[in-house]
Amino acid sequence: MENPVLVEVTRGPIVESFHRGSVAIVDGDGHLLFGVGDIERPSFPRSAVKPFQALPFVESGAADRLGFGDAELALAMASHNAEPRHVETVRAMLSAAGLDEACLACGPHWPARHADQGALHKADMKPGRIHNNCSGKHTGFLCTCAVTGADPRGYEKADHPVMREVIAAGASMTGTPHATDICGTDGCSIPTFAVAPRALAHGFARFVTGVGLTATRARAAERLRLAAAAEPFMVAGTGRFCTRVMTALGTRVLVKTGAEGVFIGAVKELGLGIALKIDDGAGRASEAAMAAILIDLLKLSPDDPGYDEMRQLSNPPVKSWAGETVGEIRVTGALGGLVG
Repeated sequence: MENPVLVEVTRGPIVESFHRGSVAIVDGDGHLLFGVGDIERPSFPRSAVKPFQALPFVESGAADRLGFGDAELALAMASHNAEPRHVETVRAMLSAAGLDEACLACGPHWPARHADQGALHKADMKPGRIHNNCSGKHTGFLCTCAVTGADPRGYEKADHPVMREVIAAGASMTGTPHATDICGTDGCSIPTFAVAPRALAHGFARFVTGVGLTATRARAAERLRLAAAAEPFMVAGTGRFCTRVMTALGTRVLVKTGAEGVFIGAVKELGLGIALKIDDGAGRASEAAMAAILIDLLKLSPDDPGYDEMRQLSNPPVKSWAGETVGEIRVTGALGGLVG
């Protein structure tokens, strides 16, 4: 099956580029409310499943034992910019667990923003593991080790006790067995498992509804959802899509980007999970599609708080280097009819 074009990029009157993909919207009971494209084709969700991966951090009691609040919980789900607050909070979390950044298994990379890169250059410093956009997630794993008594060494490996719990959480939430035949290695060195959009959407519907979850897991999921809404900056950072959407819509939605054009969303008031995959991996397309889907599902109107921000995210301009608008990124009719 060839997936339909979901997003077009124009320059003047011409469609210059286009992006194919698939979308699934599912309720907590697993009923498909909307599907387009091949929603049964597995792909690696990568960072999109960080909310699932943070569940053992809460369920184990590690977050409470170490006195962590919304900022730390949000950071445990983050793909952050490595802005000062992100880095300082990771460092404080590690310190609370009696650890330091040398314990992190994620590789070093530069902060996302030029200003923060410049600050490191000016200080004659190189980026460290703590600047990795996944360092918050890894710190959650390490804090779980510290509280449960697991050896932090090798925590990133599939056979480590904490990573076994992380993998089991993802398998349980999505209903997809996380076996070696669908396993790859994520950019931050932990295992990642291929999941179809339909199963991924169902997992996030369960995350916000609690359908089929134990009471302990449902409480953990709700805490993480509310933490992301309370501290959207910690989930991503300045100017980032996830932060902008959750700032605009608050507790109404949870959104999380993954690499290679994967995006998830969950709408508490509707009890729905959303998963999309852009075939060519383009983030500009996954963001525009997710924003448009949320506008339709929530039936946002110009009178609603956050509407202007969401419209801008769903239909951003293409600009020249001189700042003039020369085109647009727009969703196609393939996403029509979401809410009837």
